[in-house]
Amino acid sequence: MIIAVDGPAASGKGTIARALALHYALPHLDTGLLYRAVAITVLRADGDPADPADALAACAFDDLLLGDPELRSEKAGAAASVVSAHPAVRAALVDRQRRFAGQPSGAILDGRDIGTVIAPEAAAKLFVTADPQVRATRRHAELAGRGASPGLDAVLADIRARDERDSARAAAPLRMADDAVLIDTTDLNVAEAVAAAIAAVEAKRG
Repeated sequence: MIIAVDGPAASGKGTIARALALHYALPHLDTGLLYRAVAITVLRADGDPADPADALAACAFDDLLLGDPELRSEKAGAAASVVSAHPAVRAALVDRQRRFAGQPSGAILDGRDIGTVIAPEAAAKLFVTADPQVRATRRHAELAGRGASPGLDAVLADIRARDERDSARAAAPLRMADDAVLIDTTDLNVAEAVAAAIAAVEAKRG
């Protein structure tokens, strides 16, 4: 069984995907980490995330990089949003994601184009979203917990900018698959959001 979990930044899709992976005992891939790995590789090479050639060259990163704590930084997230807009980068990372999805046991992948591009054959597709202000508040609290201190207004501006880039890019834009189930986490706590996701998957399984 493949479960696709898509949605914008800080919507709760990662939390839901990890919970589903535990519930169904399936391997999980946060595909955003792949783009963050590309971004960090570019930055460490003193390249420009906005340069398609620099970004493409960084796609050959070692899988060990996926465990680097710096990938969770706001700097990595911002640069990842830029490199992910390059069609060549998205094409270069498609095979990695499809191999993961194609495991015999099935898999859970979360990202922005899982249900529409990476695994359109997924048995269940969820699109997780929330109000931008709520998402910014969540991300701000997450960053504060790591010792970072950006202002809430700056975090909200970054969330809105990422939404615009993700939705407007020519290659695999962020959008809800026609057969996906919408889960709005604006007014849900974690337990409620996870319960809604499990119910949606069970409904799809029949």
